[in-house]
Amino acid sequence: MIDTGTPAQQQAPPQHRPPAWAAALAGLLAGALGLAVAELVAAVIAPGASTVFAGGAAVIDAAPPWLKDFAVDWFGTADKAVLLGTMGVVLAAGAASAGLLEHRRPPWGAALFAVVGLVGTVAAVLRPDATALWAVPSIVGIGASLLVLRLAVRRLGPALPAGRAHDDAHGGPVDGPAVDRRGFLVVAGAAAGTTVLALVGARLLSAGAKAVTAARETLRLPVPRTPTPAVPAGADLRIRGLTAYITPAADFYRIDTALRVPQIDPAHWSLEVHGLVDEPFSLSWEELLALPLEEHHATLACVSNEVGGDLIGNALWLGYPLGALLERAKPRAGADMVLSRSHDGFTAGTPLEVLRDPARTSLLAIGMNGEPLPVAHGFPARLVVPGLYGYVSATKWVTSLKVTTFAADEGYWTPRGWSAMGPVKVQSRIDVPRGSVSAGSVTVAGVAWAQHTGIGGVEVRADSGQWVRAELADTVGPDTWRQWHVSLPLARGEHVLEVRATDALGAMQTDTPAPPAPDGATGWHRVVVTAG
Repeated sequence: MIDTGTPAQQQAPPQHRPPAWAAALAGLLAGALGLAVAELVAAVIAPGASTVFAGGAAVIDAAPPWLKDFAVDWFGTADKAVLLGTMGVVLAAGAASAGLLEHRRPPWGAALFAVVGLVGTVAAVLRPDATALWAVPSIVGIGASLLVLRLAVRRLGPALPAGRAHDDAHGGPVDGPAVDRRGFLVVAGAAAGTTVLALVGARLLSAGAKAVTAARETLRLPVPRTPTPAVPAGADLRIRGLTAYITPAADFYRIDTALRVPQIDPAHWSLEVHGLVDEPFSLSWEELLALPLEEHHATLACVSNEVGGDLIGNALWLGYPLGALLERAKPRAGADMVLSRSHDGFTAGTPLEVLRDPARTSLLAIGMNGEPLPVAHGFPARLVVPGLYGYVSATKWVTSLKVTTFAADEGYWTPRGWSAMGPVKVQSRIDVPRGSVSAGSVTVAGVAWAQHTGIGGVEVRADSGQWVRAELADTVGPDTWRQWHVSLPLARGEHVLEVRATDALGAMQTDTPAPPAPDGATGWHRVVVTAG
């Protein structure tokens, strides 16, 4: 007789181990919900308290100079998008791993989530101007993650013991509690739906961004007391492929440490001028608008700009002279630096003598190319200092000017290996031609800059031959770049074109190659073209 088992054994359906993807999905949904809830809470408390953005800001702060250079060199102004994308991939992989761990080796998955929540909490409360409340989004978010993880994994049943894995691997029946598929799907659907609702809610609560945009769009800039001289007709050669003399705001480079662009309502903005001064004061937005403003064309450059790079732009700025603001505060003897602070915590240390130099138009700027500053470029106010790289001068979303000393304070990038001073070096760039050209007389054109000193001459050569002096375009003044052009005879074949510039004081651009760190790249720009 064949033993067919007891009736209970005959009626019990075989149970299968739940697929690994189900546990991974549980982790992903739990992680997504936690981050979405954290965003929602941060939208109520403070956008900067967001787990993702606080963590990303911490990564930027900890990045060594070589990594910053690598990111800017490879990704340019898309470096922040790449960072957020990379963080998303890492967080997703970690969440999926947490789901697998929680199912197979509980409570290690929950522990992994707890560690991420702790890191997010610490990153948030250590941000500049953070309060204890900034810990709340990460704490609430990780609580939501742990709840969903527990509910979802519980419905998958316990993991199959290691000694019986061979049965499941071959699709055979195994004994054990049934997988509650319907319950799992209910939890998963609820988690996904709540995630979407939380993200929508966070966006709706971010009304500050809409208010700032509306305030900017309705703002009418005051008429400057000191308008800028008109741009000479010959300043822009209008050669096809040559960079325009004035850079549109939409095309102006943006390199900063802000993962999320600060949204500052000008009605709530103020600038504190303090430190080693006899008469500290606070300047409101209305008071700034009432001051006699000035216009000035100035070219700004990023210290991360490689030789021949495009992290540079020229614009018309409207603002109030920083020297006048500082004189109002009456700096004390011995002070030699102004530490400017951004709303997002970034700081820059600028030599006090540069800002007080009456021959240099350094501005607390509120306008760019005849319009209010774009939000991404510092609205409502930023610093513009001709002749210095942006990392020591061009603070956006500025809220504080602290008169101090280089011995007592450091800007954001100085302790990370960058020079404390950062004067712009004389540089030049070939814009045209690029690639293939017709043999014969070829127009070579580009831009050169030595802000505040001015460009005195540009020379170009082909294939290490004789230098040929280029013709300089007109310019508004020494604080902007200058276009140049020259014609060179090029026979059929491949050619290497080189350019070098000399500033108005006779200092020639060096041919010694150097990377951007610690105080700006050097070398001659070279391009290879083929004449046919």
